[in-house]
Amino acid sequence: MYALILAAGLAVGVAVAKVPALFKKDFVQGDYSAYLTQHKAQVVLYGTETCPYCAKARAYFKENGIAYADLDVGKPGESREEFKKLGGKNVPLLLIGERRIDGFNVAVIHAALKADGRAMLGR
Repeated sequence: MYALILAAGLAVGVAVAKVPALFKKDFVQGDYSAYLTQHKAQVVLYGTETCPYCAKARAYFKENGIAYADLDVGKPGESREEFKKLGGKNVPLLLIGERRIDGFNVAVIHAALKADGRAMLGR
């Protein structure tokens, strides 16, 4: 009987821990034009040299001919301060048009590029 109660309790605990992820948005809508203008880019990537998902984002942009500003937040400086100001916690953090994307998700990035008329794929 105790084993059944323990198993049920563990199952509920695991399920509850996953609830926040269900409500996580794919992107945050906002006015990021100052950052895009400052870096003279239609896409800004805040990342690090060692982040594998940052490398995937860079490869995606390169393969699709998308110009972007690549800012290293792994070192102290202006890029890291901007990253913090944007509420960055994980890398890559991407700015595309009016969208801030946390992490690497091809479908979300593609949708942001499509929504932003200035940053079309293959340009």
